[in-house]
Formats: sequence, structure tokens, C-alpha cells
Amino acid sequence: MLDFAEGEVLAFDKPLHWTSFDLVAKVRYALCRLLGTKKLKVGHTGTLDPLATGVLIICTGKKTKMIDRLQYDVKEYEATLQLGATTPSYDMEKEVDATYPTAHITRQLIDTTIPQFVGEQWQVPPMFSAVQINGHRAYELARKGESVELKPKLLKIDEIEVLGFDAETMQLTIRVVCSKGTYIRALARDIGERLNSGAYLTALRRTRVGDTRVEDCMTIEDFLRQLDVHPETNRSSEAR
Repeated sequence: MLDFAEGEVLAFDKPLHWTSFDLVAKVRYALCRLLGTKKLKVGHTGTLDPLATGVLIICTGKKTKMIDRLQYDVKEYEATLQLGATTPSYDMEKEVDATYPTAHITRQLIDTTIPQFVGEQWQVPPMFSAVQINGHRAYELARKGESVELKPKLLKIDEIEVLGFDAETMQLTIRVVCSKGTYIRALARDIGERLNSGAYLTALRRTRVGDTRVEDCMTIEDFLRQLDVHPETNRSSEAR
């Protein structure tokens, strides 16, 4: 029997277009209704962008004390990059703002470029990110049209491999195993620059956090059914 007040660690497959906060709020609302309380500690161990899907670990009750430690678990992603163009957000949240030549990009060039990203890397976070700048989130400033300089952060990429490359569409799919704080959108930007072109993310899925794999995760609909709460596919006002 699960004891959500005492604390549980739950593994979800975050839906597309949901923020990590949306999922946390939906879980908190459902559990508060179940337990007949107005307050319950609920938090996640690592943000996923709205346009990303996959593993999101949520802790409840006293298990929220584990969040700081769990945030350091190694993460694995599968990402699809569109080469030859860029967007301000480095993904599909924003429209393409520039295009670049791609005739020189071959599978051989990709295979010699991608391994260069293994190991410790200095990475400048995306402007459209949750990085704190003088008490404000970077994305809040970016959406107001303000431009600020973000400092590079040291991170580590343990593994990176090419899963597929379509020379006609210039779409590249990679698998990445990396440390806390790695922005795959920023990695896409850097790969595009290293290929003397541009790149942005068209799809991102977190497939593993620590020992938890996406195939072992539940959907929010599964969770609500287990609680005997009517499942909702869309975010409700209650979840916000």
C-alpha cells in the first residue's frame, strides 16, 4: 500500500506540451483530494521542457528530501536535430530565424564530429531556460525581448552516438548520456556550429534517469486510474 503522505518516489512519462510543473500540480491535486488534505509536499527531480517527453521522477511527502540527491542521477536522451537552421529557443517553440548551408554535411563528417562532445564540456545555457538571472528566470526575460549574457557551465557527457541521419531532410537522431544541468537544446546548437551550419531540436525524449527507464514509467492517466480519479488528457485549471 502506497503512503503518499509519508513519501513515495513516482516515475512518470511526461506528456508532450506539459510543463514539469503541470505534472507536479496534477499529481498534487489528485493526492490532496485522495488524502482529504489541502497541503502535500510534491516535487520533481529535474525539469523537462514542454516540447520534451519521457522520464520525470516525482517525490511526495518526506521523500521530497531526496530530490537534491536524485537530481544528480545520470540522464539519457534521444534527440532529433534539424540541421541547416536555427531558432531563438533552439527547439520548435520559436520559428526559424536563420538558415545555413548543408551541402558539405555528410555522414562521415557527422561521425567524426559527434565524438568530440564526449567528456567535460563548457556549455552556455539557452536564453529560453529556467536559469536564474538576478531573481528572474532567463525565459521570462527572453519572452520580454530582453537580452542578457549567460555564463557557461561545466557539464559532462558520458556517451553520445548517432542513431540515424537522413541526408535528404538533414535530420540527425542521437542518443546522449549526460550529467545534471545539460541542455540538449544547447547541445543541438553546439553540434550545428561544429558542423559549420546550424541546428535545432525537433524532438526530445528522456529515456532514463538513473536506473529508471521510460518503459517502466506510468502515464498520468495510469496514475489517476490507480487512484480511482477520473483521468484527464489535458491540463486542467485545477492542475495549475
